[in-house]
Amino acid sequence: MDDRDSPVVRRRDLLGLSTAALAGAVTVTAPGGAAPAVAAPYAPEQEAEVTPPEDLMREHGVLKRLLLVYREGIRRIESGERAPARSLNAAARIIRGFVEDYHEHLEEKYVFPRLREAGRLTGTVSVLLLQHRRGRELTGRILAATRRTTGARAAHTLVADMAAFVRMYEPHEAREDTVVFPAFREVVPAKEFLRLGEVFEDEEHRRFGPRGFEGVVDQVADIEKALGIYDLSRFTPPG
Repeated sequence: MDDRDSPVVRRRDLLGLSTAALAGAVTVTAPGGAAPAVAAPYAPEQEAEVTPPEDLMREHGVLKRLLLVYREGIRRIESGERAPARSLNAAARIIRGFVEDYHEHLEEKYVFPRLREAGRLTGTVSVLLLQHRRGRELTGRILAATRRTTGARAAHTLVADMAAFVRMYEPHEAREDTVVFPAFREVVPAKEFLRLGEVFEDEEHRRFGPRGFEGVVDQVADIEKALGIYDLSRFTPPG
């Protein structure tokens, strides 16, 4: 396929436009018929608006939706229903492949080392790394438990593991979004952010294909639909 026909608009395609082209793209007619005023050039610093933390935070949105899947599994099992093993296994596989092997890999390779080098949030980073390891242990058990029919005792253990995962990752991702990623932005120059943005994007499409993040979101939506929790309005309390 010709790159011009590709439905994926790469970040580099936007950032690669020259300043002159961007400046010439928009003109404003001055009062009194004077020569049109050319919009101010797009400042290089503005290019850093598309940042790695933004990518990481939207990936946290995927995790939040998967935590809702776990919550629904917990609710059903605790109410005496059969465990939705297939849906829970699909959710755990996305957590393993997208959240742990990809998202957390980026944090561990690019975010946490920069904070440690700068002497920022070193204690928090140590806790987050430990939670990554604990999360992978829990995911391994959830994957194993949902590959087979679960009896009452196994279902109880599955609920405990999913509940522990939810309880850990809700504050985990909230602390990253509100403290860790802003600190990371402070210690990394804008040009470095542009480079890392390309690294993140290339890795995303290498692992997950041309649709990348959007394709993963579609997979999560399919799980939600199978469980009957896709409709956003069902979470609205009655008036």
